[in-house]
Amino acid sequence: MADSNEKKSFIDTVKTFFKGIKSEFKKIVWPTGETLVKQTAMVVVISAALSVIIRLIDMAAQALVGLVSSI
Repeated sequence: MADSNEKKSFIDTVKTFFKGIKSEFKKIVWPTGETLVKQTAMVVVISAALSVIIRLIDMAAQALVGLVSSI
């Protein structure tokens, strides 16, 4: 008999959990298509710029290590 009560309370807990998820999803404000494109473009541009900067720093570090190791 105790098993039946435990299963019911677990099922009720799961139902409550999914009802909470459903109510939270209703609160989401999705971006417009234009905003999404602009933000995606900015992410791509910033990622490309950072990759160039990191590559330049890496090349400088390699040159410095080569210079130090040749001494």
